[in-house]
Amino acid sequence: RLCIEFYLNRNKRLTFSTAFSKNFFVNTNIDFLKKRKIAYIISGVFILIGIISLFTQGLNQGVDFVGGRSYTVRFDKTVSADEIKNDLIAVFGSAEAKTFGDANQLKITTKYKVEETGSEVDDEVQQKLFQALQPNLPQDITFKEFSVIQEGKEVGILQYYKVSPTIADDITKNALWAIFGSLIIMFLYILMRFRNWQFGFGATIALFHDAFFVIAMYSICYKFMPFSLEIDQAFIAAILTVIGYSLNDTVVIFDRIREYVHEHTTWDLDKKVNGAINSTLNRTFNTALSTLLVLVAIFIFGGESLRGFMFALIIGVATGVYSTLFIATPLYYDTMKRAGKHKAEVNTTPV
Repeated sequence: RLCIEFYLNRNKRLTFSTAFSKNFFVNTNIDFLKKRKIAYIISGVFILIGIISLFTQGLNQGVDFVGGRSYTVRFDKTVSADEIKNDLIAVFGSAEAKTFGDANQLKITTKYKVEETGSEVDDEVQQKLFQALQPNLPQDITFKEFSVIQEGKEVGILQYYKVSPTIADDITKNALWAIFGSLIIMFLYILMRFRNWQFGFGATIALFHDAFFVIAMYSICYKFMPFSLEIDQAFIAAILTVIGYSLNDTVVIFDRIREYVHEHTTWDLDKKVNGAINSTLNRTFNTALSTLLVLVAIFIFGGESLRGFMFALIIGVATGVYSTLFIATPLYYDTMKRAGKHKAEVNTTPV
């Protein structure tokens, strides 16, 4: 604001577009509602594929959701979490390694033999951990020196804890409550903001569609993707972020629909809805593209440990734009039409 006022106070002309973007999505007249049935079919087919994948392949659940063992390990040099993760996977089959604190410390988690208990199993897991990490440990270190936990230790295991299946079940229940609770709260927010349940219904179904789309993609892709698509608490954070982003996009169009309903009282509802979508296309795609550019950059350059999280956000942002245009708004139109209000005004009083 200060920069703009400084510029305008000197009677200089200020524009917010370039020669390329000046006519970008200006005066478009796309009939989105006419394509809604095709979109419903596409979404329905993918949801069916996602359900089949979840029942046949399931999800690659991490330690947070199935239980497992976690170790904080200190090395005598700076180590690469990605390289050590590959060494751990070769031994355990599934493991995570992340820098924890200093560059020579890692937090290592594995769900290897999580269902089994007893000191013998704990010793076996630590022996395998020692075996996997040996190339990065001092040559003269013994297994006992590596595994004994003591204060001020320079190399070896600093901390160890196990997440039991019972605790993992509690985390899973809380994660599900977080997702479904957020959907309920979003519905109530839309209902209070627009005072019209049709808006809330369309938005909530679209948000559920986006969340399920990301989950289904994880189920379909985790076996062949070159990076980890493990379900952990960071994944739940990604789902909630996608829900928030998608809702923000939807609310912008819903606000414009409400404006059109108030201003163009002689128009049929389909004309108002299509007009509102077309008038916000510029904003929708500019916001989505600028967000995707950042996410793709982090996905490529951010390191192995961030790729799964970024993958969820990239899929979610792209799906959020699609669901806003072809799920949320058309569902609002269809429910209004069924209620016999497609030619009548709806409540236009903003909260």
